[in-house]
Amino acid sequence: MTLAITAGILVAGAVYLLLKPEMLRIILGFVLLSHAANLIIMAAGNSSRREEPFGTFTDLTNAADPLPQAFVLTAIVIAFSITVLMLVLAVTGKNDDNTSVSPPTDADDAAPQATDDAAATTPGDDAATAPTTTQEPTS
Repeated sequence: MTLAITAGILVAGAVYLLLKPEMLRIILGFVLLSHAANLIIMAAGNSSRREEPFGTFTDLTNAADPLPQAFVLTAIVIAFSITVLMLVLAVTGKNDDNTSVSPPTDADDAAPQATDDAAATTPGDDAATAPTTTQEPTS
């Protein structure tokens, strides 16, 4: 029961951190999620009520299954390598992962200024909307 509660708390903390926009919190959420997955795999192996997986046994019903332990060892190595990769990407990457919305400033509220001649003319002026063509003299 304690193992299930611990895994549930780790998953809840991981989901909370994964929903944050900062890259470091996402990485920490991934680490918590990988620890929770390792605990769940070990709990599925049911090794707490059995003996060690290797040895000289006459009755193999009490021997622990080594497969969940191998899965957890592999998962630890994979999670460590992915964590290092994400940390390297967070350090060397651009600082453009900020998804928060900034409040509008006074400069954003000002009307845009016309910069070109076509926008500066009045809407009823036909010279601004008519296409300009040049005719070359014929010989």
